[in-house]
Amino acid sequence: MSYCPDGGIGRPAYRQAGALKKMYTVYALNSLSRNYIYVGMTSKLDERIIRHNKGYEKTTKPYRPFELFYTETFSTRIEARRREKYLKSGVGKEYLKSLLEKK
Repeated sequence: MSYCPDGGIGRPAYRQAGALKKMYTVYALNSLSRNYIYVGMTSKLDERIIRHNKGYEKTTKPYRPFELFYTETFSTRIEARRREKYLKSGVGKEYLKSLLEKK
């Protein structure tokens, strides 16, 4: 443990430096077989995309395979969740569709 000026025991030094800070990614997947965009949030993007493409996720299984076409990274889960909810809304989906059209 590390020393705190107020006499208490603080977080370990490696935690103070932010070495274990978890980042959250909001992502959008485009179905290559159907007209479908999926928006999600995770702290392990590579593993999550593999799960979607292998059919392990009930929601996306019928729409496989997918390509990742959009990501944003956030330092807190609250920020990421807020952005995920926006991208799942009608306005957010239209924004994502416009990005796909530009490809």
